Amino acid sequence: METQTHKAHRPAQSGSKAEKKGKGKQKSGFNEKAFAPKSGRRADRQARRNVERDQARLHVPLVNRTPDDNPPPVIVAIVGPPGVGKTTLLKSLVRRYSKQTLSETKGPITVVAGKKRRLTFIECNNDVNSMIDIGKVADLVLLMIDGSYGFEMESFEFLNILQAHGFPKVIGILSHLDLIKKQATLKATKKLLKRRFWNEIYQGAKLFYLSGVLNGRYPDTEILNLSRFISVMKFRPLIFRNCHPYLLADRIEDLTPRQEIRTSKGRCDRTVTLYGYLRGTNLRQTTKVHIPGVGDMNIKTVTMLGDPCPLPDADSEKRRKLSEKKKLLVHAPMSDVGGVMYDKDAVWINVPGSFTRGVTDVPQGEGEQMVIDLQDVSETLQDTVARSKIRLFGSSSHPLTIDHDGNSSDFVDEGNSEGNSEFEEGEEGFSEDEEDDAGSGEEDEQPRRDPINGDTGRYAARTAVRPTYDLSSKEKDSGDVAFADSDSELGLSDDEGNGEVGQVMYGENEQEIPSDDEEDTDEEDENDIPAWKSGLAAKASAAFEELNRQRRRRDWMAMIYSSSLSPEQVVNGTDTTAVESDDVDDDFFRVDSSNPTNEDVLDMTKEVQSPSALQEWEDEDVLDSLRTLFITGDHDTSGGADQETNVYEDSEPGDLTKLEAGEAQPASAEFEGIDTETRALVEGYRPGTYVRIELASVPCEFIEHFDPYYPIIVGGLLPAEERMGYLQVRIKRHRWFARTLKTNDPLIFSLGWRRFQSVPIYSLDDHSIRMRMLKYTPEHMHCYASFYGPVALPNTGFCAFNALSGETTAFRVSATGVVLDIDRSTKIVKKLKLTGVPFKIFKNTAFIRDMFSSPLEVAKFEGASIRTVSGIRGQVKKALNKPEGAFRATFEDKVLMSDIVFLRAWYSIQPRKFYNPVTSLLLSDKSHWSGMRLTGQIRREEGLKTPLAVNSAYKPIERPPRRFNALKVPKKLQATLPYASKPKLMKPQSKRTYMQTRAVVLEPEEKKAIALLQQIRALRKDQVARRREKQKERKEVHRKKVEKDEAKKTEKEREKKKDYMRAAGMKSKREADIEEGRSRKRRKT
Repeated sequence: METQTHKAHRPAQSGSKAEKKGKGKQKSGFNEKAFAPKSGRRADRQARRNVERDQARLHVPLVNRTPDDNPPPVIVAIVGPPGVGKTTLLKSLVRRYSKQTLSETKGPITVVAGKKRRLTFIECNNDVNSMIDIGKVADLVLLMIDGSYGFEMESFEFLNILQAHGFPKVIGILSHLDLIKKQATLKATKKLLKRRFWNEIYQGAKLFYLSGVLNGRYPDTEILNLSRFISVMKFRPLIFRNCHPYLLADRIEDLTPRQEIRTSKGRCDRTVTLYGYLRGTNLRQTTKVHIPGVGDMNIKTVTMLGDPCPLPDADSEKRRKLSEKKKLLVHAPMSDVGGVMYDKDAVWINVPGSFTRGVTDVPQGEGEQMVIDLQDVSETLQDTVARSKIRLFGSSSHPLTIDHDGNSSDFVDEGNSEGNSEFEEGEEGFSEDEEDDAGSGEEDEQPRRDPINGDTGRYAARTAVRPTYDLSSKEKDSGDVAFADSDSELGLSDDEGNGEVGQVMYGENEQEIPSDDEEDTDEEDENDIPAWKSGLAAKASAAFEELNRQRRRRDWMAMIYSSSLSPEQVVNGTDTTAVESDDVDDDFFRVDSSNPTNEDVLDMTKEVQSPSALQEWEDEDVLDSLRTLFITGDHDTSGGADQETNVYEDSEPGDLTKLEAGEAQPASAEFEGIDTETRALVEGYRPGTYVRIELASVPCEFIEHFDPYYPIIVGGLLPAEERMGYLQVRIKRHRWFARTLKTNDPLIFSLGWRRFQSVPIYSLDDHSIRMRMLKYTPEHMHCYASFYGPVALPNTGFCAFNALSGETTAFRVSATGVVLDIDRSTKIVKKLKLTGVPFKIFKNTAFIRDMFSSPLEVAKFEGASIRTVSGIRGQVKKALNKPEGAFRATFEDKVLMSDIVFLRAWYSIQPRKFYNPVTSLLLSDKSHWSGMRLTGQIRREEGLKTPLAVNSAYKPIERPPRRFNALKVPKKLQATLPYASKPKLMKPQSKRTYMQTRAVVLEPEEKKAIALLQQIRALRKDQVARRREKQKERKEVHRKKVEKDEAKKTEKEREKKKDYMRAAGMKSKREADIEEGRSRKRRKT
């Protein structure tokens, strides 16, 4: 039976069955009539909707300032509530890209995703401050949602923060879907969450599903799909990031001297260096930066470093896929990648095994063996060098010695004796000019110094190269090739001539100076001075001056932008790299390249032109080619410059990117021949560069309470953003925020790079006449707000919070808005009501008091409109002599003494100068920053009662009844009135009437009849009472019977329900067992 084969089904190609199947099939293609609108109005609406949808896709063209050759890594932020699986997703993605498993994920993690793309993953913790900072720098957000629970409040808060600060790309990821067992429920949940996610982002937003966790990671197939989507995404530049330089720090170091920390007990300001990739625009060293959570800082130095996670080179780009070596590259200084972890001020190396001597069961490499060998060292490097007998030259009479006092050394220069030796820092040394000019071997051991940036260290190992054509025959035969003793003997720099290697140029004649090793020690005595050494310093000085005058080309960019040159040195052309003359030994010599000051010297700011170079300007063709460049020249001829100008003038707005690229080409050509450091001083450090930023005067709490789980952002400030001022913004209370915002209540703003607390005043434009203050924000509409704080450019979005604490259960985003103007002169006015009472009334004129306190105040309000509570309008006329502040006013009708007169005025107000930056990174508990609190909040936290004023307490109001006088109508008027209108006034009757005074005497028959009626009523009453008793007894019996029947019915229903539930439970158990058996079979296969 196992080998039995079945015939494959062959569907009928002809016949009745094939014809029946073919009838149900519709024609392929789009049927226009099936989807045509039935009415013209509906068709019009549909056409308008399609046009609006197409227009909504269009954007204003923005120039992407990210360099194409070396773009910075794309920041991918993983955001979600706690327990949703952010760390697991981060580890899975890093495993996918770099083939490495991280035990803990701290700080940014950079990996290579392709030939032209790197990714920086960072996990956002459940803190509002971190959400705000991540939302400002993230290029792509992976928003994780618990599929078994649904959306949480933190997800909606983060999305609203993104909307205020420029919305980046967002990808939704549903996790914990394995907790939903039923397939129908899973399908319905996915559909519901997808619709809700589309409402928040946009229709069609990408949503990925993660089914479960296998071996501590998500399934490889799902991570592969997600990583492919991330690797090919395109990002649109955001306006704020496209105008500001910023950096996401992936490493931090404290460079403060330990002695200073010990003396101040750790309370001194620190010198901190931050490392990271530059993004946005170019960063200049003079730019002021802001670290959110710390404050504004001044940059001390900026140093360009080598890329720790470089893109693949040109050789690997020829392949279609990345090599495995490039995939293993991951840069995560704060995590334990490869057993190396960077701390605040140390580097920790975690190597498995033990460093104990004698352990042979663990294989040890070369590096581990070196660490073990260090345990056997019994003396320091200084003691070892002090005991050694090292001679710099073969003819040296004394070996090198080290002064233990640390003041001087035989082989260390005095200018470098402050501890900046090659062994300590490795970054001190001379410039290239000093290496070319110095002739002694005293500076031989010093590394190079960059003339612009200072300490950069030697870039590569020094190689000594010397020509052998002038060596003696004895040296050639023996094979003993003499190497150069100093960098100066390796030849001149590129700017100082085209001489051969190892030669010094003497004016126009070229000669070669042999080194000390060419001396024949067998023929001459060591103490005798050779003939060729006589006058060597004078010859070298003369050669140097001659080269400076004729052959040396000055680097003007380095001289102008270098901070180490004074204006006098630049004007005089003085070379600051000249070495000061010191007392030297017999075995050393030094060339003094300093120029003596001479008042009659030529202008050194201009290049000395030779006669042959000036003859070029006598050529008529050269002069004709320059005439068109001046205003008086001939412009009829169409040249390349005109065509280029026309290209820029005739370009359309859509060609903005092409124009920017065309302008970038001449800029790159300008800096073509300039070194990288000089170019950075002119245009700043370009985006994509890995830099080291040194900051001074950093609060010590920033280092003491450093937490790698909180992001550190260094945001560059524009010159206008460094000052403080009044800002006018358009603000709207968030629809999900429960409470109404009140004027002069403190509010925390996230504006630009900063987070700060200020006191806003809300206002509304009152018919374009005045800005009227509002006590509360209006419902469901925008209003204006003015507050004091750091200046931000117009159209900058912001969001506001009442509190940043994570203990708040309600929605925390209070309001959102945009900056309108800076330091606007429009005044905000507040409504002011002045009240007074009349003390004399003359028909339509009255004297009013208690409204003003002096005649001067009355004079200011002359002609103002006033009004009584009853609605009578009037006007202020003139002040009275007595009492003080009283005035005369006229009204349109006679007022009463009980009337209250009020005047409506406007009083100008200004926001308070209150600015409190949010310094959350300086706290040990970074999620509990507290700013200025309201009085009621302080009383509630301190348990204080609200002080109650006596006049503010409610008292019972006792109003005596008012008695009005009777209406009196004159008798003459009563006579003329009709009868219906005449007052009917009748006096009350004082005497009793007959009916009130008469006595009633009953007859005997009437008495009998009344007694009989009373007896009948008594019998009827007794009969009704006995009937009610009988009826009550019958009802009691019936009620007991009904209760008994109801009890029996309830018992039957309970038994019936038990049977039904027992059967339903057994059925569901069987279904669960069947489902579990299927899943087990699926896992086995």
